[in-house]
Amino acid sequence: MPADRLLSTLLRALQDYAPDQDTPRLLGTAASLLTTLNNPLNVTLLVNHALIAPALWMQPNGLRYCLTFMGVFHSATQRIIQHEAEEAERKATKQVDYLASNEPHLPLSKWIRAVVEGLDHRSPRSRHLLVLGGVLNGLSRHDDDIIPSTLRATLEENFVKAANSALVNRNETDLGRQMVVLSLNYTFPHLSNFERTHLDYDELLPALMHALLHSSEGLGSGYFLQAIDTDIRQSSDSQFNWPAESPTHIQTQAMLASPLITSIGPLSRLIAHTAENARDPWLVSSLVDDVAEFCDNIFRRWRHNKVSEIDVTEDKTYLHPEAREKTLPDLWRLLRSLLFALVIILRSAVGRLLADSTLGGDSVAPQIATQCLQSLRNLNFIFARLSSSAFSQYTFVHLTCVDILNSYRTATSNYLKSIAPDTLGKIPAHPLDRMSDLFFLNTAEHLTLALSPTDSDTLLIAAATPYLTSNPTPELLPIFESAHSVMLAVFSAPQNAEITTRQLPFYVDALFRAFPQNLSARQFRLAFKNLVKIVSPPGIMARQQPLLAAILLDLVRERAENAPSLPLPPSAIAPGQDESGPPMSEQVVMILTLLDALPFIATDLLEEWLPLLPAMLQLVADEQMKELCIKHLWETIVGGSMDPDRSQVCVGWWTTGGGMEAILYGDGGGRSSEYVMSGALPVPGEAKL
Repeated sequence: MPADRLLSTLLRALQDYAPDQDTPRLLGTAASLLTTLNNPLNVTLLVNHALIAPALWMQPNGLRYCLTFMGVFHSATQRIIQHEAEEAERKATKQVDYLASNEPHLPLSKWIRAVVEGLDHRSPRSRHLLVLGGVLNGLSRHDDDIIPSTLRATLEENFVKAANSALVNRNETDLGRQMVVLSLNYTFPHLSNFERTHLDYDELLPALMHALLHSSEGLGSGYFLQAIDTDIRQSSDSQFNWPAESPTHIQTQAMLASPLITSIGPLSRLIAHTAENARDPWLVSSLVDDVAEFCDNIFRRWRHNKVSEIDVTEDKTYLHPEAREKTLPDLWRLLRSLLFALVIILRSAVGRLLADSTLGGDSVAPQIATQCLQSLRNLNFIFARLSSSAFSQYTFVHLTCVDILNSYRTATSNYLKSIAPDTLGKIPAHPLDRMSDLFFLNTAEHLTLALSPTDSDTLLIAAATPYLTSNPTPELLPIFESAHSVMLAVFSAPQNAEITTRQLPFYVDALFRAFPQNLSARQFRLAFKNLVKIVSPPGIMARQQPLLAAILLDLVRERAENAPSLPLPPSAIAPGQDESGPPMSEQVVMILTLLDALPFIATDLLEEWLPLLPAMLQLVADEQMKELCIKHLWETIVGGSMDPDRSQVCVGWWTTGGGMEAILYGDGGGRSSEYVMSGALPVPGEAKL
């Protein structure tokens, strides 16, 4: 059938709507006609009718249909470009195709102008965006000079004007506003910087946030998490299953296939760009409120889900293979996408906070920082499934908000009290509560300088104590390590000298009891080195308790003299953590711990302890381990960790004080009773170099 007659038939069909209308077939016919019509007026007529046709728009299947409609114009643009490229190639090779020469086609520029002419006031502006977006996306893979620059500028200008008009139109349907979001999400990368500046970001930001967080095509306010619980069934005495045929799993798969979720990465970056360019700063504050409320909903609904009661390490025990291998991975894929998107959005809000005088005010900044941290806390159950290391966007939001809160003591205290464990002094049984404790400890570690001694004692130490006194299992290991970090952070705060004096014996005892079964050699050495640094000059503790550093060193020496000399076995709760270096015994770890502390102790104490080191090194029977200790001693002395005063003491002991002979040859190691000229001949009978 000729194209003109087929067009007439199609236009009549488009005007009639029936519940059983074959919409995909009609849309496919329109798509084929777009590229075969050789009269620009017919192209304009087809586009005009397609945008208002009842048969196409009476009951559209959500954004998937809208994306298909936009894809029609994307594909048509690509086909015309391909046809022109083939024509140019035939002319270049002087090949003549009789059939092709009798089938004239509209040039690309004329075709685009004809399409644009079909966009008039009779159709909603949101549908115009699907047409213009499809054309711009179709042009995106080709050189800018494929069409005149003025025509491309006109396309982009019309697209931006249609977007702004649709955003301010209060009569626009919810689907229409989602069309704006969809078309902008796909087309924004192809707009020039000049046209981007003309977008109405103040109207766009609420539309983007609603489409992502609350619309049925987006995350639906997180209600899907609570609904999943209704389909989780007990498959045996100890296992639960979430069947793949259950309605909630089918809904989860539908969400993953939604146009907004499949492109949630670009959408979150578009929201971030919009937040950074919105003129009204209070819209950014509302964005943070919206994210905080959504994250709170997610957290509460996940808590009411049976799966939240199962720790990551217990999946194989309590989850049916179908749930573990098929259905729950889909859910975690959705939740991970949600996490990354929300963190990117929060990063833009925090960046705007740092640069905006209104949001950075003393009455607003701590509130926004608190809400961002609260959002991260509520998303922590998703983050725990990723890995043990945070990604850069998460780290930026977390640490920047912590830095902001450090300037506001009252806000810091109130926030930590609001997220502190409900029952201090006890390890909670629910995995979600333990994850919240982990976030509390990781955050509080950076806020000790802004807390009063009372808050540090009643909040931080009380929350860390139960984890320090327990034997950590694999699921408790991250919280166990965070508890140690919090204790060291509390001791490091200068206002906590009295707390340090009172709590230090308990912590040192916990430290020695934890190693080596529950604490790696690296962690033990790091913790002890920081303790010595805290109680050494110029710290306040060195003035109030000048003997603490010597007492700590004596404790380590006593442990070294009685410690086993056999290599440490691999850790059962943290396999592979210390396997990268040479094998070490518990005795060697204690000696290395002493050496780690040398750069921090007072010079008079250093002079006292240096002559004692050779005797300790002689305790090590294994030559490889002894060589490791000697090498570390040398690196400590000359590696740059010593200040000039301590370096001078070490050099004097190593050269004229007999340190070199004592370390290398096992002599006494005390100071010589007589002064000897550098380079003098040794006394007969003594060891020679």
